[in-house]
Amino acid sequence: MNLPSSSRLQFTPDLNICRILNGMWQVSGGHGRIEPKAAIQSMFKYVDAGFTTWDLADHYGPAEDLIGEFRRQVVATRGEEALSHIQAFTKWVPRPGKMTRKLVEENINISLRRMDVTSLDLMQFHWWEYQDKNYLDALKYMTELQGEGKIKHLALTNFDTEHLKIITDAGIKIVSNQVQFSLIDRRPQVKMVQFCQQKDIKLFTYGTVCGGLLSEKYLGKPDPRGFDLTTVSLRKYKNMIDTWGGWLLFQELLSTLKEIADKYSVSISNVAVRYILEQPTVGGVIVGARLGISEHIEDNAKVFGFTLDAEDLNQIDAVSNKSQNLYDLIGDCGDEYRR
Repeated sequence: MNLPSSSRLQFTPDLNICRILNGMWQVSGGHGRIEPKAAIQSMFKYVDAGFTTWDLADHYGPAEDLIGEFRRQVVATRGEEALSHIQAFTKWVPRPGKMTRKLVEENINISLRRMDVTSLDLMQFHWWEYQDKNYLDALKYMTELQGEGKIKHLALTNFDTEHLKIITDAGIKIVSNQVQFSLIDRRPQVKMVQFCQQKDIKLFTYGTVCGGLLSEKYLGKPDPRGFDLTTVSLRKYKNMIDTWGGWLLFQELLSTLKEIADKYSVSISNVAVRYILEQPTVGGVIVGARLGISEHIEDNAKVFGFTLDAEDLNQIDAVSNKSQNLYDLIGDCGDEYRR
């Protein structure tokens, strides 16, 4: 399978990425047991299909180690040059507190060692507590490590617009921010998208298919209860749907998306991803990969074979306009993690 050129983005001068990123949160536990050997075999399938870009974190269980082992197997079977076509974006999520150069460098070195790289393609930094201003020190030290070649590009995860502005005003070069963005959660459209457009910052989005809830599997189905929601993703995004407008309105959205999907001979999930990919400043959508358990390679590829027209967008908006305003209820991007 060859993905079309529209599946690629020249994200930075040195990183040409796939616009659907393979999300590795699913290997962290809570999504089923991952068998490392099967996971690595699955990673080869993704890359061979054109899905060359991985999203992971220091706290996603063995995700960084899987990248390291995958890289070693790529070199052993295909040579060093093959690595140049693979990108791995990790995160550092420290406990708030005093940040020293030594502490920051030690943690960056752990990721370098686990991923078996000399330089991190993208370090996406998350900080739990805005009142603790040490996040600026952490980013300052990471900028120094970037200058020394240990990090290629600096990015953020779940920062709101206000604090993204504080960071950029401090002269720290940020290339992307990872945020929750879906047909259910359109909070980035309030402030974040416009600010990122002004600053040439890309958005990488997660939760875009609501852990699989935005799919045919749930169309026409009764409101699922706790025991029906078998992964942490399903439980998380079901709560988001309940806040957004509830199951009945969600069924109306699924029916609308099914109508649009049938028009293009694609899936509901394809339409949900396509909508977000077409939003200004969105660089890519992260779609979870339950490596060795559940793969959606062929379905994901269909995202790049169609575009939504004005009629489609009007149909979607007609349903969304009946929902609650999540920005008013929750706050800006990432605020749900800092209550």
